[in-house]
Amino acid sequence: MLLVSWDFKAYDEPKHLKMLEEKDDNLQNADGNLEKQSATENTNPVADTENNHSTAVDTDISNTQSVNQTSDDEVEDSEQTKEEHKDAVNEVHESVAEDAEDESANERHEIPLLDYHSMSMEALVDELEKLVKNEKVQAIREHVEGIKSEFKEKYNEVLEQRKEEFLADGGNSIDFQFSLPVKGRFNVMYNEYRSKRSEYYKNLEKDLNANLDRRLALIEELKGLLNIEENINTTYKQFKQIQEAWRNAGAIPKAQYNNVWRTYHHHVERFYDFLHLNRDLRDLDFKRNYEEKQKIVARAKELANEENVIHAFRELQNLHRLWKEDVGPVAKELREDIWNEFSEVTKIIHDKRQEYFKNIDQIYEQNLVVKEEIIAKIKDIATGNFKVHNQWQNKIKDVEKLREAFFNAGKVPLKVNEETWAKFKQAVREFNANKNAFYKSLKKEQQENLAKKLALIELAESLKDSEDWNDVTPKMKKVQSDWKKIGHVPKKISDKIWKQFKDACNHYFDRLHAQKNAASAEEKVALEKKEAFLETMLSYTLSGDAEKDIENIKEKIADWKAIGRVPYNKKNIDTKFNKVIDDLFKQLNIDKQESELIKYSNRLENLDESKINSERIFIRRKIDEISGEIRQLENNLQFFSDASADNPMIKKVHQDIKRQKRALDTWKAKLNQLRSL
Repeated sequence: MLLVSWDFKAYDEPKHLKMLEEKDDNLQNADGNLEKQSATENTNPVADTENNHSTAVDTDISNTQSVNQTSDDEVEDSEQTKEEHKDAVNEVHESVAEDAEDESANERHEIPLLDYHSMSMEALVDELEKLVKNEKVQAIREHVEGIKSEFKEKYNEVLEQRKEEFLADGGNSIDFQFSLPVKGRFNVMYNEYRSKRSEYYKNLEKDLNANLDRRLALIEELKGLLNIEENINTTYKQFKQIQEAWRNAGAIPKAQYNNVWRTYHHHVERFYDFLHLNRDLRDLDFKRNYEEKQKIVARAKELANEENVIHAFRELQNLHRLWKEDVGPVAKELREDIWNEFSEVTKIIHDKRQEYFKNIDQIYEQNLVVKEEIIAKIKDIATGNFKVHNQWQNKIKDVEKLREAFFNAGKVPLKVNEETWAKFKQAVREFNANKNAFYKSLKKEQQENLAKKLALIELAESLKDSEDWNDVTPKMKKVQSDWKKIGHVPKKISDKIWKQFKDACNHYFDRLHAQKNAASAEEKVALEKKEAFLETMLSYTLSGDAEKDIENIKEKIADWKAIGRVPYNKKNIDTKFNKVIDDLFKQLNIDKQESELIKYSNRLENLDESKINSERIFIRRKIDEISGEIRQLENNLQFFSDASADNPMIKKVHQDIKRQKRALDTWKAKLNQLRSL
């Protein structure tokens, strides 16, 4: 942004006005004479009551200028008025009517400065390309330099790492060569930026000179109005057109601005003097100007209450520019009051700004404390031992909040600014390094998980068309259980393999359910048959011939089994049938073991695969238990080696051994039946 400080010393002296007329508005000579006069005559600056009380801001608060005040006809200000307002007005510096570098300078601040440090080289080049292609080249210098600095740092890190690897593998540094495609993209975009910037400033200089010619031509038109003999209304309309054209004429070279504006303003005042011939038009113009200046004062009062002192001060300079350039004079009796009101508000904003800068060092120190606390928190997070993805995601969010808080904490003392920024970047780097290390290991783990899940998919797909329901169903359920126990896989393939696995499982279980639904109708028929069969068994009587009755009972059991399965919730009918069979065996005078084995064979029909396995384990445990008891009893006999065989205790031991051996034979027979299934 091009900034200038206005110097109105000696501008309002009659001698100066006379000089301009005598010199025929030769701008170079007039400017030289003005500077000489203000230096030699020691003209005292006075507060401007009308057009020359402009105040604009330069960023250097130590460089102040007095702002003069004149009326249309004479200088009308008192020492008291001057003393009341000069401190406020002197602090505000004049800027060029338009920013010669950028007609919309404020738009620069709407382009956000991103966290370039956290971006990859590819992302940095993408952002550079977006800025160069879509934004004004004069508005992105800070952004481009930030991107350039971070890109260079990241590229050099990769370069050094690759060089170290090259040398570690026995290479010679002279032979080392390295390049990345992203570096070529960066060079192309950065060169395009430089070309655009160079072209912009060439065109800017050309435009500034063209605007200068346009403004000089408008001054000549303004001078010519005083010599036109025509209707005053027509002349006034032409004057307003010149004013509008002047406002839209654009920026001019900084070195020429003060001189050109003073010359233009001088002839505007001469034209207003000329309007004394038609006071109606003059008064109407005064009224409009007064209304506009009231609006400016109202806005200034709003700025006086704004918390952002710097923003208020910057907008104030624009209000002073409007007051000076865009709004003309008001009626003489209103000039001092409206100007004093504007000056009082200016002083309030100025005092707030002075207080702000007075305490700025203390504010910067407070900001430093805040930023150091933020850095310490990031370091604490960076050294944390986080084991799972969710923990890291939460910490990433925490660091993002801390980063935002760091950038919003405000400036720190200049002497520690670079050091503080370096500490902040180092803390963030440490966090990112640990985060990247975790996700690198997590990626390896996810690849291992992927291999496990692909193996389960292969197994599920190999089983999905099986009709061995009793054997395959437990396997498919185990496959599903194992899948749930395996951790995450790479996100890009997660949905795909889950769908593949789910389809295989659904295919099998849909077939299983369909088979069960088809079997349910048969089970209902079987239930009806067994209910009728059970009724006949309740009235069944034995013939008295044990062998014949046993054969008949076995046939009844076989007939019952042949009917088939019944619905699961009706399986108690098998229990009722078994009770009837048990009662029949009790009526028979047959070997207990034989009876037990026949009944056991009948019960096996109702056991599924899982229950058969449990039964097999139970019988083996029972066999081991009985075998142990027999060994113990036989060992006990050794203590009675001298005793008589008629000893009651010895008889009891022998009876127990015999009983246990019969039981052992029964359990072994049951185990053989299980094995035959």
